[in-house]
Amino acid sequence: MKLSFSIYPLIILLVLTVLPLSCNSQDKNKAVQVTIEKEKPKGEQIGEYVVETFQDSKGYIWFGTLEKGIAKYDGNTLKYLTTNDGLPSNRVTTVVEDDLGNLWFGTGAGISKFDGKTFTNYSEKDGLCNNLVSNLFIDSKGIFWIGTWGGVCKFDGTQFEKFQIPYPKIETTINPDTKDWITTISEDKNRNIWFGRDGYGASKFNGNSFIHFTTKEGLNSNNVQSIVEDKTGNIWIATRVAEKDNADANKRFGKGGLNKYDGQKFNYFPEIEGLNESDVFTIYKDNSSDLWISTTSHGVYNYTNNGFVNYKVPTSTMTFLEDTKGNIWLGCAGGLYKIKQNGETINITTNGPWK
Repeated sequence: MKLSFSIYPLIILLVLTVLPLSCNSQDKNKAVQVTIEKEKPKGEQIGEYVVETFQDSKGYIWFGTLEKGIAKYDGNTLKYLTTNDGLPSNRVTTVVEDDLGNLWFGTGAGISKFDGKTFTNYSEKDGLCNNLVSNLFIDSKGIFWIGTWGGVCKFDGTQFEKFQIPYPKIETTINPDTKDWITTISEDKNRNIWFGRDGYGASKFNGNSFIHFTTKEGLNSNNVQSIVEDKTGNIWIATRVAEKDNADANKRFGKGGLNKYDGQKFNYFPEIEGLNESDVFTIYKDNSSDLWISTTSHGVYNYTNNGFVNYKVPTSTMTFLEDTKGNIWLGCAGGLYKIKQNGETINITTNGPWK
């Protein structure tokens, strides 16, 4: 499913809310392409927009959707949890698990703690900075970060604390509706916390001060969607083309795509289709520390052994998960897909195929 430029602002609101100069010499310039064997889906799609995939410590796999709540697959059956069960909203955009085994869901109406039986919900009336939650992250020190459309909060289990990120000086136009949207939160090996922002680039926090990365520093776009550190310490940053928000359809083009920061400069990938002057919504580091990278119309790429392997997934990927069996799950705008260990890509519906 291609994203139509004419409906792009709507897609940003519905999907992305949920909701890194030339290549290094060691990077391969061409992507290996994997042929897909299509399998006719059976049953309904898990969700029209599957925006989160998560495997908990018990091995259960969770799928967050924008409209159907969250689905749990226990290895045998698929079960949905919705507002009828205690969720504050059927829009579930992010999941984390704490050290006690509780699951935390970020939703369109605050956050929710699930102990396996009951939900405990928190919203703006409890001190949350904004009810529209985009991401949850527990860092190596146990600090619970909450990214929202109204900035960042820290949470100690009882009280919320607003965390202010400075606004860097930028030259590009800011969308007032998304200027406080925190698109991603991650941590590097030096325990720096990285924040992705829509319009203000990436911000690195070392515990005391901030360093900002915008187009002035070399980013393709200030509209950052995902930030991941690879196994050698490079920071990969996914961006989208800010100009696609332009009301004039003839001006909806510009820089975006994948950026890699080696600590001194940014590198780009113009030779790889879909990774330059395009949108990259998410980057994921799998259990082998290889990277998975989404595109809007060129499937997904697995960056492994310094080269790109392409999988022609027929829709835009919002989230990745490698399960304990080595399967790659893709939450997409259009349903759920899985890349099996043999490289076959299949659509997973409510009736499977799960195996």
